[in-house]
Amino acid sequence: MEPLSVAVHAVSKLGGLKTNQSIAVFGCGPVEILCMAVAKALGASRIIAVDIVSGRLEFAKSYAATDVYRPPPVAQEESRIAYSKRSVATLRQQLGIAERVDASGAEVSIQTGVRIVKAGGTYVQVNFGACNFSIAISFTVHSLKVGMGSSDITIDMSAVVAKELVVKGSFRYGPGDYPLAIALVAQGKIDLKPLVSHRFPFENSPLAFQATLDGKSDDGKGVIKTIISGPGVDINDV
Repeated sequence: MEPLSVAVHAVSKLGGLKTNQSIAVFGCGPVEILCMAVAKALGASRIIAVDIVSGRLEFAKSYAATDVYRPPPVAQEESRIAYSKRSVATLRQQLGIAERVDASGAEVSIQTGVRIVKAGGTYVQVNFGACNFSIAISFTVHSLKVGMGSSDITIDMSAVVAKELVVKGSFRYGPGDYPLAIALVAQGKIDLKPLVSHRFPFENSPLAFQATLDGKSDDGKGVIKTIISGPGVDINDV
């Protein structure tokens, strides 16, 4: 429920997503995918998932996304700024532009999020540290970025000024986020179980951490969310 509350805080409270708006999410980690789930539960008309890992895009499409986009590889000696501009152009050409955007903490994702949101939009940076991503919400309303890699990054302030973007910061969750998260699950609008891709018994905890670090288990299955059962608890006991 805690990561869902982070998503609620980013998408609903700060992003202000409304019914029939669109959202693009850069990154398909657990919290980002939950942002897509919240957007879907709130009535988003289009949810675009962006990631460089095909398996995560496939899961996002099966879970909440309506469209997926895999960015092109970085060209040799191409700068981050040049790459973000090219990626934005490719995204617009293939899928159009979304009303809301959520992106990973990579610098190019932040740059892309700022450039993709339309005039009058809102850009939200969520969290600050290891768990980060971005969301750009609404063609004309918001862009939201959840999490960040480095604290020192380059962004196009001319885009922020010319499009009169509102830039916000979001740290985890706040009052009212947990109740809404619980309500969305209780009403059946969000199903959390599909996010659990792997379960490990307590004695295999090192394998669980290694699978999470590698992004996949020994059998090659991609990791979305890993659960470690308590001592003496069977992994099938949910």
